[in-house]
Amino acid sequence: MYAAPSSEGAALISPAIFGAIWVETGNAAHCGLLLFFMSDELSPEVFDAVCRQADQAARAQERLAQANTEAKNELLLAIADALDEHAADIEAANALDMLESKENGMDAGKLDRLLFDVPRVAAAAQGVRHVATLPDPVGEIVRGYNLPNGLRLTQTRVPMGVIGMIYEARPNVTVDVASLCLKSGNAALLRGGHAAERTNAATLGVIAPVLEAHGFESALVQSVDQYGRAGATAMMEARGHIDVLIPRGGAGLIQAVVRNSKVPVIETGAGNVHIYVDRTGNPDKAIPILINAKTQRVGVCNATEKLLVHKDIAESFLPKAAAALAAAGVEMHADERAYGIIEHAGIANAQLVHATDEDWDTEYLALKIGIKVVDSLDEAIAHINRHSTGHTESIIAEDYSAIEEFTARIDSAVVMVNASTRFTDGGVFGFGAELGISTQKMHARGPMGLREMTTTKWIGYGTGQVRE
Repeated sequence: MYAAPSSEGAALISPAIFGAIWVETGNAAHCGLLLFFMSDELSPEVFDAVCRQADQAARAQERLAQANTEAKNELLLAIADALDEHAADIEAANALDMLESKENGMDAGKLDRLLFDVPRVAAAAQGVRHVATLPDPVGEIVRGYNLPNGLRLTQTRVPMGVIGMIYEARPNVTVDVASLCLKSGNAALLRGGHAAERTNAATLGVIAPVLEAHGFESALVQSVDQYGRAGATAMMEARGHIDVLIPRGGAGLIQAVVRNSKVPVIETGAGNVHIYVDRTGNPDKAIPILINAKTQRVGVCNATEKLLVHKDIAESFLPKAAAALAAAGVEMHADERAYGIIEHAGIANAQLVHATDEDWDTEYLALKIGIKVVDSLDEAIAHINRHSTGHTESIIAEDYSAIEEFTARIDSAVVMVNASTRFTDGGVFGFGAELGISTQKMHARGPMGLREMTTTKWIGYGTGQVRE
């Protein structure tokens, strides 16, 4: 059994595979869904339809895989221009999704993530243009050498094939995935969630004619949204039709896919992200970093969710940090020591509550933060490694030895030093866009760009050699 922290992740998973009952998880703010496997109820009709789509995508991908870099770049630039040209149409579709989601009670963080207005469409189009400027990983020689018998071996990057994406209310992901897949020679099969269904349909409606105008099939970038949640279920069952499946969203969605997919999965990150302020940390650096990491965009996986503070500076630092957090409207879930220090400071408008054990494992995606005082660097590292989702952590410190120990021992995909956790992003890292942030250790880790969307094959060049 699996307990999801919210209903949003489960909303993309079909009741055909999962039955659901509501239960209290111990935190009134987080009722969860208990999900249990019911494989015998998979819809054969939807499964067959999704497999047909995937097979169409595979056939279309065979041609794309042979296209040269120039042709792929021309295609991407044309898609970017089309997105700019039709940005108002996409915004209009998004406005309907936004209205419906507001009426359904979606919180502010998720609404921000769902928004895809003209400026954000323009930003997505620029991301596509940037992808077009990046080196093409297809055909790259990873390594090569000659065997003693004269056989020449090369390990070469090739596309994965058909990449399936199951994601929540993130319409920018539709553009990011399409551009990265096309540049790396892959087809994309998408399930974008009900909340963004109109937006995603409008976006794909812009991309499809551009593909055809450039001599490719529109099947290269498709959606299964027409099948609702059953489409996601079918994608998880479509082994042999979809080459790899990538979930992107909340912990509930990601873990449901990881645990139940028959298709190989790359696990992307829910972000229970930490900032640790060392005893040598500079508060003039720490507080702006903290506010940026927590409040710039609260509904994203690289937003900071926990603040750990060394006991030696807690009395001086926490009142300043709490005042800044209070001014930004952040609710503070503090352990006993942190609670006492902040309460004693008498900060106006401070939203201060006692932290529970559940808080340390919670990705809020809201104006909330957990605060804990730790006795040592060792305790901070142990706490993070125990409770983190393996996404991103940051240390604020001036002591080089503390920085080196933190970066060496923290077991997360990205570690920042004296910088905001918000920098963990494929665009910021120079990838143009990203498929997601991988928190696993197989195949890819951290932001996934073009190179992470390829696999390799070995080619052996001989002159008649036979094995003795």
